[in-house]
Amino acid sequence: QVQFVESGGGLVQPGGSLRLSCATSGIIFSAYRMGWYRQAPGKQRDLVAAITSGGNTDYADSVKGRFTISRDNAKNTVYLQMNSLKPEDTAVYYCNARLISGVVVGSWGQGTQVTVSS
Repeated sequence: QVQFVESGGGLVQPGGSLRLSCATSGIIFSAYRMGWYRQAPGKQRDLVAAITSGGNTDYADSVKGRFTISRDNAKNTVYLQMNSLKPEDTAVYYCNARLISGVVVGSWGQGTQVTVSS
């Protein structure tokens, strides 16, 4: 059974930083592309950052230059370092494994809430 457990969210002031973690089980983690997604209230869930099994990364325009995705295959964990946070980054953040087509592999975890507010 594929499982994703996200952590590291919280309340932060604009301009602040957070580091999210996603522990993964039930898949051969090193073989999969991984993605971080976010969903704000009343909006669809969107991909914000992705990383291939080889470490190549891609970002949504809204987070380029501020967010960094990374992975530790030994720990089956993917990370999202978020800097220069803005109120519009407020959302529940999720991770999932991705196929080349973009289809996600597993069920969604509980996510981790990120709130950016003064």
